Amino acid sequence: MTDDRRLAQRSMAFVLAGGRGSRLKELTDRRVKPAVYFGGKTRIIDFALSNAMNSGIRKMAVATQYKAHSLIRHCQRGWNFFRAERNEFLDVLPASQRMGEDMWYRGTADAVTQNIDIVDSYGIDYIVILAGDHIYKMDYEMMIRQHVQEGADVTIGCLTVPREEATAFGVMATDASGRITSFLEKPADPPGTPEDPSKALASMGIYVFNWAFLRDLLLKDAEDTNSSHDFGNDLIPDIVANGKAIAHRFDDSCVKTEGKPSYWRDVGTIDAFWEANIDLTNFDPDLNLWDRDWPIWTYSESQPPAKFIHDEKDRRGVAISSMVSGGCIISGTEVRNSLLFTQVHTNSYAVLDHAVVLPHVVVNRSARLTKCVIDRGVQIPAGLVVGEDPVEDAKFFRVTDKGTTLITKEMVAKWEAAR
Repeated sequence: MTDDRRLAQRSMAFVLAGGRGSRLKELTDRRVKPAVYFGGKTRIIDFALSNAMNSGIRKMAVATQYKAHSLIRHCQRGWNFFRAERNEFLDVLPASQRMGEDMWYRGTADAVTQNIDIVDSYGIDYIVILAGDHIYKMDYEMMIRQHVQEGADVTIGCLTVPREEATAFGVMATDASGRITSFLEKPADPPGTPEDPSKALASMGIYVFNWAFLRDLLLKDAEDTNSSHDFGNDLIPDIVANGKAIAHRFDDSCVKTEGKPSYWRDVGTIDAFWEANIDLTNFDPDLNLWDRDWPIWTYSESQPPAKFIHDEKDRRGVAISSMVSGGCIISGTEVRNSLLFTQVHTNSYAVLDHAVVLPHVVVNRSARLTKCVIDRGVQIPAGLVVGEDPVEDAKFFRVTDKGTTLITKEMVAKWEAAR
């Protein structure tokens, strides 16, 4: 008897969301990287979950570990519309020492191993392993379809990048058919693609497996005392050497706006995070958040519309080339090329220029903030000037090599104590 359901209906998405994301510095002091805010109202993890949802996958699991409360609460509030009676699930799987009192998740593969019984309960044929910390749109059904057609042991999602940029990734060499012949972790001299030696195939951290095959592999890996229990370090190289590993090109399944390049971002540094958010304020951004055919789902708070008040010289509530979320009050403030999340309140004579402002921030009078990221809940003191003197800023705030300033509650307290 054949199974005529779409392949996505026979699959689940397993999202690895336990990594801190230490390059985001203080932004991940209280929350894991996939729970970091992005784009005005979403979190980073919403992109992987929305891709799965839009691809037709209705069974999902999110493995958490580092400072997971914010992420767990977001999943509970924003992704609670799945109904078990329709055979839909989204399970949050914290590291809970289920296999031993000294065993948190030891690696990406171990995060799946420790939840084998839960995956078994879904009754699926295929499993899509996803990283929960990248910004992109992708139809996973197309990747699963290639996996099945090729009879692969693993199919790996790949970005085509310039060779000189590939040194920061796991890189794959393939033959002309797309079969992976070697997998190299952050090589100094990445191999080129068969059609263009100036390009390389970089791993996206997305893998498709037959569940029965991966299940056996995980149990075998769990018994190997020499293994780090990681997909990239252990399982994938073993399959490349001894099985059939196929490369899936992101360009073949990415969801993009006509005339725009394929969009994938690792917003893992303060500069990359700032840049990706500010890019959304462009006249015609590369990432289309307004696409009703491929929406990014999230927790939607009930908020009043944004409000702009005062219309006097130097005291005009205005936003130019900016995104302003619900619940914001722009009171006599000039906002330019900035992105404001929910419930940001600004006061008279303040200026925001190329600022990314996370939720529940208050900007007091006469503050001038340029090229900065302001963490959730910060109260910006009256008259604070940031972004005009990097040497002075660095005494109290984090200033990156590219001149982006991060402002947190603790940093503001340090600035106030010094006055």
